[in-house]
Amino acid sequence: MVFRKLPGVSASGMGLRLSQKFVFLLFLSGLVTLCFGALFFLPDSVRLKRIFLSKTETQPVTVGSGSENDAREPLKRPKDPEPPRGMTPARGETSTKLKNLSRKPTVSREATEERLAAGKALEDFTLPRSRTESASAKATSFARGAPSEPFSYGKFKGCLLKPPLGRDSGRPADPETNERREKVKEMMKFSWDNYKSYAWGKNELRPLTRNGHIGNIGASIIDSLDTLYIMGLMEEYNDAKEWVQTSLDLNSNGEASLFEVNIRYVGGLLAAYYLTGEEMYKSKVMELGEKLLPAFNTPTGIPRGVINLGSGTSWSWGWASAGSSILAEFGTLHLEFVHLSELSRNPIYTEKVMNIRKLLNKIEKPHGLYPNFLSPVSGNWVQHHVSIGGLGDSFYEYLIKSYLMSDKTDEDAKKMYYGALEAIEANLVQKSPGGLTYMAEWRGGILDHKMGHLACFSGGMIGIGADDGAPEKRQHFLDLAAEITHTCHESYTPTKLGPEAFRFDGGGEATATRLSDRYYILRPEVIESYMYMWRLTHDPKYREWGWEAVEALEQHCRVESGFSGIRDVYSMTASHDNMQQSFFLSETLKYLYLLFSDDDLLPLEDWVFNTEAHPLPIIRTIKKRIMLG
Repeated sequence: MVFRKLPGVSASGMGLRLSQKFVFLLFLSGLVTLCFGALFFLPDSVRLKRIFLSKTETQPVTVGSGSENDAREPLKRPKDPEPPRGMTPARGETSTKLKNLSRKPTVSREATEERLAAGKALEDFTLPRSRTESASAKATSFARGAPSEPFSYGKFKGCLLKPPLGRDSGRPADPETNERREKVKEMMKFSWDNYKSYAWGKNELRPLTRNGHIGNIGASIIDSLDTLYIMGLMEEYNDAKEWVQTSLDLNSNGEASLFEVNIRYVGGLLAAYYLTGEEMYKSKVMELGEKLLPAFNTPTGIPRGVINLGSGTSWSWGWASAGSSILAEFGTLHLEFVHLSELSRNPIYTEKVMNIRKLLNKIEKPHGLYPNFLSPVSGNWVQHHVSIGGLGDSFYEYLIKSYLMSDKTDEDAKKMYYGALEAIEANLVQKSPGGLTYMAEWRGGILDHKMGHLACFSGGMIGIGADDGAPEKRQHFLDLAAEITHTCHESYTPTKLGPEAFRFDGGGEATATRLSDRYYILRPEVIESYMYMWRLTHDPKYREWGWEAVEALEQHCRVESGFSGIRDVYSMTASHDNMQQSFFLSETLKYLYLLFSDDDLLPLEDWVFNTEAHPLPIIRTIKKRIMLG
């Protein structure tokens, strides 16, 4: 080929310049390759990487046992361009701008259902990974080979066997039952309206003094979201949703229970997301989930019980023996954390709770029982106190529910549950002289013949697990569940409300013999067992017992501006404690509403309820759904 000469430039001169440039470019490209290879592939390049990485990117947290060498700083979420309107200050003071917020367009439940049915809301609600995932989440995801496909709300809906709210929102055909259900709905609206009027944004309402209980992170609002939604109280639901969107402060400094934040806030936001498909709930719960991870930074990976959401520091409860963690607290994370992994496609949450289970399987258990106190440093039991009530209760509940939520694939949870139940039957289940079956407490081999109101959930727990043990024991488990539920009903006194704890010694039969045990704080556990036993047996007595509780709540706990607990269930003249607990809205009224609804309202084939009664869906694959269909 003949090259055309450029004017004023010799052929030899042009050749020299080209060769020099070629050598220079070759040298430069080699240098760049060497530098970047050292930066990103050599093992000792961490410090260099930190120089070049964006200042806003957080360093990865080591995934594993949760040792003290894990990152000690809380995981940080990239800042939004500007803070949401009406955000409360860091110290939790209610924003003075809250009343002046312009209302966002409301969404009716019918509109949500229409969008879902038409496929318009069946899009992927996952936020872009580059915005929502921390560096630690990305590192873990890549290191563990987590699925890269984002969570699809449409696929989730396709995996449900039945519509969440049933054919007619669970409306029963029987007029009397429907009238009772409407009464429960009225009680919910009355409770909510007074909370909104006198305690908006506070954790709970004090109905006698008409003010809010300490705390400004809206526990009653989060706990009420799904209850309002399933009851069709859409104006109230939209008010709650707007508060979550504009005023929920997830950076509040102060003491927060890891357990309570998980079951109320994580559980409540997850349930609201799964029921409505509102992306905002998913965004909030993913942010909150990351803030809980620093609590696991212990030598054993057993989390400490208290966390500061603002700083990420965590510590054990001062009253807990030798700085121990509580079985019912670190054992009541599995359902929510598995769903956090499901939504984020980040396995770190599942790894944290599976590490807890691994440790519990490894250590020796006295007589097969699980004591209530465990050291997060040594991984050893601190005391040999065993209770199916307070301090232990929901650990057992989450074992069987983990198995059910996994679509009965989590064989380890199943084995642990039935092993624990066998030990409980052998050591704790007792029969009173009057023929009542109850669960005593165990203190280092000595039985304390006391049963707490909190332990009364166990009737429902044993009932829902009856079908999955040994086939020949199915009826045995159903009978045991019915007997315990009957005992708890018997503890409901002439006021038809039950004490905090009742005893079977000194001639007492399901009676609170101590003045300090006579109070009732609107607890749901007995009603919870009524609901499960109704769905399992359809024995009409459970609905009758539930209606007795409704009438008792109306007579003894309803005051002018809400519902209040009472100090003595044996007195027909109520002395109120001036507290409308958030779990009254989340659990007590929801379980009563479900008790008087058809079984297709949040059917048990598709949903499990966390220990705060927030419904979480069973995790099954599209392939499994097609096979079932």
